[in-house]
Parts: sequence; structure tokens; C-alpha cells
Amino acid sequence: MEDLLLRTRKEKPFLFRFGNDAVPGNLGGVVSNPGLLIKVLYSIRDSPKMALRLFRWVEVQKGFTHSEYLFCAALDILVGSGLMSSAYWMAERAVVLGYSGRVIDVLVGGSVECKNLVGILDLLMWVYSKKDDLRNCSVLFDKMVKNGLQPDVKNCNRILRMLRDRGLVDPVKQLYGDMVEVGVKPTIVTFNTMMDLFCKVGDVKQVLSLLSEMQKGGYNPNVVTYNVMINGLTQKGELSHARGLILDMLNRGLKVSALTYNPLVWGYCEKGMLVEALILGEEMERRGAYRTVSTYNMLMHGFCKQGKVKSARQFFSVMLKTNLMPDIISYNTLIYGHCQLGNINEALLLLSELRSRNLVPSVITCNTIMSGLCRQGKLEDAQQLKDEMCRCATAPDVVTFTILMHGYVHAGNLLLAEKLFEEMLEQGLEPDRFVYTARILGQLKLGDIVRALTLQEEMLAKVFPPDVVTYNIFVNGIAKLGNLVEACELLQKMILGGVMPDHITYTSIIHAHLELGNSKKAMELFSEMRRKGLLPTVVTYTAFIHALADEGRLEIAYIYFLEMLESGLLPNVITYNALIHGLCKWRRMDQAYKYFAMMEEKGVHANKYTYTILINTNAELGIPVTLEITSDLDDRQGPIYREDTAVFVSQSVFCQSGETADTLLALDYALEIGALCVGITNTVGSAIARNAHCGVHINVGCEIGVVSTKVRPYTSQIVVMAMMALAIGADTISNQARREAIVDGLIDLPNMC
Repeated sequence: MEDLLLRTRKEKPFLFRFGNDAVPGNLGGVVSNPGLLIKVLYSIRDSPKMALRLFRWVEVQKGFTHSEYLFCAALDILVGSGLMSSAYWMAERAVVLGYSGRVIDVLVGGSVECKNLVGILDLLMWVYSKKDDLRNCSVLFDKMVKNGLQPDVKNCNRILRMLRDRGLVDPVKQLYGDMVEVGVKPTIVTFNTMMDLFCKVGDVKQVLSLLSEMQKGGYNPNVVTYNVMINGLTQKGELSHARGLILDMLNRGLKVSALTYNPLVWGYCEKGMLVEALILGEEMERRGAYRTVSTYNMLMHGFCKQGKVKSARQFFSVMLKTNLMPDIISYNTLIYGHCQLGNINEALLLLSELRSRNLVPSVITCNTIMSGLCRQGKLEDAQQLKDEMCRCATAPDVVTFTILMHGYVHAGNLLLAEKLFEEMLEQGLEPDRFVYTARILGQLKLGDIVRALTLQEEMLAKVFPPDVVTYNIFVNGIAKLGNLVEACELLQKMILGGVMPDHITYTSIIHAHLELGNSKKAMELFSEMRRKGLLPTVVTYTAFIHALADEGRLEIAYIYFLEMLESGLLPNVITYNALIHGLCKWRRMDQAYKYFAMMEEKGVHANKYTYTILINTNAELGIPVTLEITSDLDDRQGPIYREDTAVFVSQSVFCQSGETADTLLALDYALEIGALCVGITNTVGSAIARNAHCGVHINVGCEIGVVSTKVRPYTSQIVVMAMMALAIGADTISNQARREAIVDGLIDLPNMC
């Protein structure tokens, strides 16, 4: 038969290259008889390429059927001849056609003689691993081990990686034990893979044990080993130990990289240790481990978590200067930071910017902005964003609907919240526990505890046992209804049910007690919270500051404010407003302005409520303000006195709008009276700027249109005049005590003679 094939091949050189070649009459039996084909293949095993061409040609002929024995023969020939690429194709073909299991059984069971048994089995295991087929890999490994066959260590490492990626600790230990038992010698890749898994699950003791075993086996830790251990220790929170490993690497002459440092940067940022993270970043540069986009993303996230978005933006700029292209995570991080501070317009600008860089917003991008919009009550804008997601490639997910539902629930529009729930079901999205907690929250806002409990039962039916979030919703809702006894009972029920209350649970009950004026009980709960290792948040401290300052217990409110700062928590605008409101209420205006100035210094922008508190207080204190039309003032010689402050306004850069003849006459009149004349101008050399005693240059720039002529200067003028009014108010209040002391002294003066 071999001579026949060679002769036929010589007569027809291109035979067997194409599937539609006619079957030579003398070879017809090969197609219809698999046993004969196997004999033919073995007869030409010294010409493996011809055997492969024959197999491929026969495979597509009419009437041909595959068999596990045929695959065994073909694989034996190809593996034995070292044609591993062709052998891999053959093994993959057996897997795709469903013959691989039978091939393994035939080979392991000894049904056929095969010189390359282990090689074929290893090849099949490699194919399985390439397809991430852990089940078949494990089955084949077990069959080899039970039959005393030694798998290739590379395949063992591949199985270990699959187990590691799935977080399967016990199977990894079992596999490693079996490897050692059958004599498979582990490599450094084996140890690194297992150490990576144990680091991820926080089993540092096991990691150190493997390190010792590895070194006893003659393997020195390499860069990957150290990177794995540094990552694991960082995840465990052992930053000092991880930092020490970097020094050990350097002492051993190993090259550090961003992969070495990034886990530590992340660890410091997660703990809020931003100074240490920055120092580490500088060390990276000195060691030649240049920062990557991921490094900057971690730093930005750390700063954004602390509300330091300006600093985070600086890292963004540094990325661009060093020719690193920000990715979607970079933008998502900054968007998150701005949304946390309520700067939704900045977040929307970043959304436009990332699109201009040909980045596609992810569902996280949209959900973050949507959350920011909902917190500001801009539900229509949030709904439009969701509709835009539906039109684009970014499909809304369960989180999208949950955010919107929460927004509508907080706004009291439960009808739309339920409508969104129905829409979510129509889109085939399965509601999770967060969706149900949003609906429960809505019912509690209505005061319908029975309906809320019914929804909780529905959650349980869907195998969503109540977690700390669900309990917090109930505790907060019931506490707001004034049922503090029931809220405290629920707190005990949580603990008995194995659900540990968190800072939100305690803060909800504390806030309710403070609202009812029961600050003593609130303080007891605050102490209990800290005894249990729960750290108060900005919200917890703000609740105390608001209640105590409102009651006039300002000294105690200061203590909580200072304690908050010492613990590393940054007060937000609500915290400052709570303190300023209390100070204004009890007429401590000098201190109110002190904290107002502190806000700006700390980068916390005052909002409309801040200004409303201060302006309303000044109005209550009776600071006199009059508005005069200059032409009328000149005609009737209006009431301006020497003690007054007269403010004159000029808007435009070019035409100096507002500096009309009657305005300048009014200025001359005020100067003659002796009043303090202040100019608010947009042009340094204008007549008002030259003639007034002092002034403020608003610097809004040139006119670019009629609308901008009016709006831009007007806004700046309002801001300046508001600040002046606040300053005058502060001065008036701060001098009041001094005035009263002088009057008292004058009254006592006759008695002193």
C-alpha cells in the first residue's frame, strides 16, 4: 500500500491537496474502511506530511466516518514526528468533533498501542486549557494521575491558572499535592501562580510557606514573585511589609516597575494616606518605574474620594504632558469626584471631552452622572440621559434603573418609580436587592410600613436575604417616622440575625434622636458606635453639629467639628452651613464669617444656602441699604450723609456704560458730602475708578454681544456688592460689644469724678 501511495503520488503530485480530487480506483477502500485507513497511515508514518494530507483528503470524501481509533493513529504519527502544529490541529479537530473523550479513554485504557501516549494526552490537555475548559482539563489530569502517567508541568500550571482565576483554593491545593505525588517537579511559575491566589484570598501565611518551599527547591524569587506578594500584602492592608519587599527586590538587583508600585499606590490611596502615595510616586520615577495611566487613575481616585478634585485634575494634566492618554477610567474618576461635590456641570463637560477624544462613555460613566443629577433633583435631565443611553451603544443596566428609581422616590414621585420598575422588567433585566430597597424606601416615605414589609417578603422569596443596606432603609425610614423604639428593636434584630450594623445604621437613629432634641441619647449611641469599631462619617458629625449649633450649644458643636478634622474627615458644604447657621442664629457673626472664609480656603464652595443664611441674618440685623437713580439724586439732592458708603457701577470696557453725565454728577455730589465712594468698574482708567476713594475691578473682559454686556458684568457686580454687604454686617456685629462698652463707660463717667 505504501508503494501504491508513493507511486500514485509520483504520478499525480497534487493528489490529496484538494478535497474535490477524484478518488483513485485503487484507493477507494481507504475511504470506506477506517481500519484499512489506519493501517495505511501507519505504513507511511515515515512520511508524516503525506499522512496528514491523506487524512485531510479522506476526511471530506463522501461516505467517510471518523473514529477515535483513527484520531489516535493520526495523533501518534504527528506527535512522534515532532510536527506539533499539525498535531495541535488534529487534537483540536478531535475536541471540536466530540471525539476527544473517547480518544482519551482508548489511550488510557490501553485499547491501542501508542508510543506517544503521554505526549498526545498532554496535547489534548493543552487544547482544553486554550479553550478555558477547566472541567475536561481536570478530568484528564485525574485519569493520568490515577494511571501513573506524569502530566507536563506546563499543563499543570495552566490548570492552576484556571483554578486561580476562579478563586478555587481547595482544588489548587489538591492539584499541587497530586503533582508532587506523581513526580511532577514544580517550576517558579507553579509557585507564583499559587502565591497569587493565596494573596488574593488574604492567606499570607500560606504565601510565606510557599516562598520557603520554593527557595528550598532551589528557586530564587523573581520579579513576578515579588509583584505577587506585594499585591497580596497590600490587599491585606500590610503596607509596611509590602514596602519592605520593594527594598528587598532592589537589594537583590531585581528591576522594579509600575506593576510593582501600583498596588502600593492603590493601598495608600484607599487608606487616605495621600502624602505617602505621592512620595511613593516620586520614588517610582527615581527608580525608573515610570507611572502608567493606572498609576494616575489610582492617585486621582484617592484625591477625589477626599473631595480634592482640583488636585486630581492636576494629575490628569500631568498625564497629558507626559504623552499618556487618559482612558475611560480616568474620566470616570474625575466625573465621580465632581458629582460627589455637586459640580454636575463640570461632570457634563468631562463627558463631552471624553467623546471628543473618541472614547465611548461606559455604563459607569452614565450612571455616575445620573446619580449626580438625581442628588440635585434634576430628574428630567437624568431621565434624558437614560433615554440617550437606550439610543446609543451604552445600554442601561439594573444600576441605571435603581439610581433613577431612588431619585423619583426621594422626590416623592412613587408612580414614576414603579413605572421604571415595570420598564426594567420589560427590558429583561432581573431586579436585585437594591431595586427592592428603593421600592421599600418609597413605601416607608409614604409611611406604609405594611407594604414595605410585604416587599421585604418578596425579596426573601427571590433569595435576597436582608442585608445591612435593607436594614438601614428600614431603620432610617422608621426612625424618620418617629418610631425610635421600633428602630432600636430593629437594630437588635439585625445583630441577632447575624447582620452587623454599620455607621449608616447608627447615624440614622442618632439623627432621629437629635431631631427630637434628645442629644443625650444620641451621644450615647455615638459612643456605642465607636466602641464597636465603627467610624463616624461626615454625615454623623454634621448631624451633631447642626443640632447642637441650632440649640446654641456652640462650644460642643466646635468640639465635634475639631474632632471631625482630627480624624481626617473633610467637612462638606452642609457641615459648614450647619455651623454657620447656628453662629448666625446666636449672633456670633465674627465666627460665622471666620468659617465662611475657612470654607473657601479649604476649597469647599459656598452654595445658595450659605449666602441665604448670611444675607438673611444681615437683613434681620437691620443693615440699611438704599438704591438711588442717579438722575433723581442730582435733581432732588437726595439723602447722602458723611457716614454713608456710596457705590457707583461701571460695566463696559469700551463704552464705559453707566458713566453717564448724571452718574458722574452724583459721584461729585457724594464726594462733596464726604461719603465714602466706592467704584465697581470693568475699566481701570474709567472716570469712576479715577475719582472714587477706592474700588473693585471686576475684570470680566470685553463685550462680545448685547446679552453678555448685561449678564457678565451684572453677575460680577452682584457678587461684589453681596460680599461688601456681608463684610459690613460682620464689622457691625463685631463692633457692637465695643460700642456698648463705650456707652456704659460714658454713663459711669460722672460717678468717677
